[in-house]
Parts: sequence; C-alpha cells; structure tokens
Amino acid sequence: MTELISVAAAADLIARHMPDFGSERVGLVRAAGRVLRQAVRAEHDQPPFDRVMMDGIAVHWQATPPSSYPLLGRQLAGMTRQSLASEGGCLEVATGAMLPLGCDCVIPVEQLQREGEAYRLINGYQPARGQFIHPRASDCRAGAELLNSGIVLGAPEMALLAANGYASVEVGMVPSIAIVSTGDELVAVDAPIGEGQIRRSNDIAIAAALRQHGLDRLSLVHVADDETLIGDTLARLLAQHDALILSGGVSMGQRDFVPAALAAQGVHRVFHRIAQKPGKPMWFGVGPRGQAVFAVPGNPVSALVCAIRYVRPALLAAMGMTVPAPEAVCLDAAADTQPSLTCFVPAHVQSDTHGVLRARPVPARTSGDFASLPHTHGVIELAPASGPAVAGSVATLHRW
Repeated sequence: MTELISVAAAADLIARHMPDFGSERVGLVRAAGRVLRQAVRAEHDQPPFDRVMMDGIAVHWQATPPSSYPLLGRQLAGMTRQSLASEGGCLEVATGAMLPLGCDCVIPVEQLQREGEAYRLINGYQPARGQFIHPRASDCRAGAELLNSGIVLGAPEMALLAANGYASVEVGMVPSIAIVSTGDELVAVDAPIGEGQIRRSNDIAIAAALRQHGLDRLSLVHVADDETLIGDTLARLLAQHDALILSGGVSMGQRDFVPAALAAQGVHRVFHRIAQKPGKPMWFGVGPRGQAVFAVPGNPVSALVCAIRYVRPALLAAMGMTVPAPEAVCLDAAADTQPSLTCFVPAHVQSDTHGVLRARPVPARTSGDFASLPHTHGVIELAPASGPAVAGSVATLHRW
C-alpha cells in the first residue's frame, strides 16, 4: 500500500507536473470569458483629447464672469476641434466632445438660461476653471500596460480591448478533457434503474464544476468494470484529449482496475492516496504526451471535493489563469477533525453584520451522502488535529 501524502504536498506535486496547454489567437468576439495570455497596452492617450464631461457651453474662464456669453458656434462629439473666436463668448458642447481651443471651463446646461443667441448664468452660479473637463491622458498614457496575462476577460476587459484596437488577442487554450465514470452499477440519467443500479452523477457534477469556470471542451464517457475495456477506452481517450478525469475504480478493491490500466497505457503515477477525508484514494499521473490524468474516488462527495480542491485549480492554472486564493472563513459551530487526516466539511456560508464571512458546517453522513450539498456553498478545509475545530476558529473555504 502506498504511503499517504499531505494535502499541501498533493497540490504542489500536481502543480509541478501540469502541462502548459498553450495559447491561441482568436478574434475579439471569441475572447470573452477566456484567459488572457499577453500584455495589453494603451493604443493612445486616454482620453485622447481634453474631453467635455457635460452638455452645456465651453468658455474661457474669467474670475468675474460676464453677464452673458454670446454663442459663437458648437462643438459636438465626433467633430474636429473648433476654436473660441472671442474670450467673452461660448461654444455649445456635448458630452464626449473635444474641448474647443481657447476654452478651459465647461458650464452645464442646468446652470444656464438661453437668451436668443447668448447664454446667461442663473442663480448666481460661479463656474470654476477646469470644471467638467476630462484632461487628456489623465486615465493613462499611450503604451501604458492596461491588462496583464492571467486575467479572465470579462465585460470591462473586453471594452478596453475594443477601445484600444485589439481586433484579435492571445488567450489560453481551453484543454480537451474526458470525464470517465467507471462502474457496472452506473446507468445514464434517462435510463431505467435495475436492481443494484444507480444513475451516473459524478461526471455531471464534475463537468458542472468545470464549465462554470470556462472549461467547456468536455467529453463524458462511461466504462464498465472490465480490465480490458477500461484499458482500450483509456488508450483511445489519451490519444484524443489533453486531460483525463476518472471517477471510481481507484481504491483497493478487487475490481478497482484504474491504476493498473493507467500504468499499462504509459501513464506515470505521481502519487496515489492523500491524507484526507473524504477523497483519500485520489490518484494523479502524467500521460505519455504530458496529459494530466486525475483519478478520483467514486463516492459523490469524495469526487466533488477532489475536483474543486485539486482538479479545477490545476487546470485553470495550466491555462495561464491567476487562480485566486481560497477564502478565509470563521466557523459558526464546532467541526470534527481527525488526528492524521485533513478533513473537508461541507458548509453554508454568509457574511455577518460586520462583513465577516461565517461558515456553518453541514457534515455529510458518508462520502456518498450528497443530498444536503445543494444547501451548502463549498467545503471548509480543516487541518489534522487531536480535537474538534471550535466555533470562532478560522478555516479555508473552497467553493463548489
């Protein structure tokens, strides 16, 4: 029997053996939700000109404003830059327009009264020099780095790319992943259940945990507990995919054929079995072409815990993503621990009136008990200890 390794050692070994899935250049419309794999720099000063921030008039500021400003023209958004012909006059301006030459103050329309071809200040309004002007390059200078590699391209990032002329962009490749369920007892979700059978759910749950983070190049496969069939299936999948995630068949039972079948296909074992509960039998290795191969236990809670603690973060990091650190939470109630095992306990999480994230443990009765998981937000990771983790202590949260 192989020696148990710690949770930290398992995570470190996975990180050190993960492949780089590489990158590809895609058109901007296809980049949303992907991981940026290049630096993005400002195409020009932003804003590229002194920009008007309010509808109204642009004037040359005077300490004692005139009784009225003769209207000398207009400066609308998109027009070439106009000039103020007389310091005592004004130009009508629109939000987003260039500030006309000779002007250093914008007076909003709400503070003005139109009188024929002139504007008068109302209610004794006193304008200030420079008001309602967005100065050129006040946001950034041309060439400044706006985005760096490793971030996910959401709506604000996409707007920056478009505004700076990035019609295409380098993003991380989304790996092709096969999720393999093993077991004679498993049937499809829409199949009738016979005696001793259950419906497949682990592959559906793992796929959901990956898809919600952009890992959507997924194939779901089922294979019976047959050593030859498992070997043939693994050979085919290793030739087609960048990563494999197997559920079941990885413990020490008579029909747990997965470790031997992986070895027969040239998959190098990095470790097998972690000092944790649930999920102790987890296996990780590297395929002959550098493929990442994860084998998690078949019990539903164990499978999902291993998927969110190890599999998903490793895949995202290999795509070039900066994976955020797990959250710290304060326990609302005591939670059982083990002297030699790290425990993962489902928990319901909410913020208290002071903004502190508090976690209420919702322990699963067994590693097959997943009926209560929809009422939780993730699992708390509790280090080995000789007694329970007491209420008020700090733990690490891994969200589903």
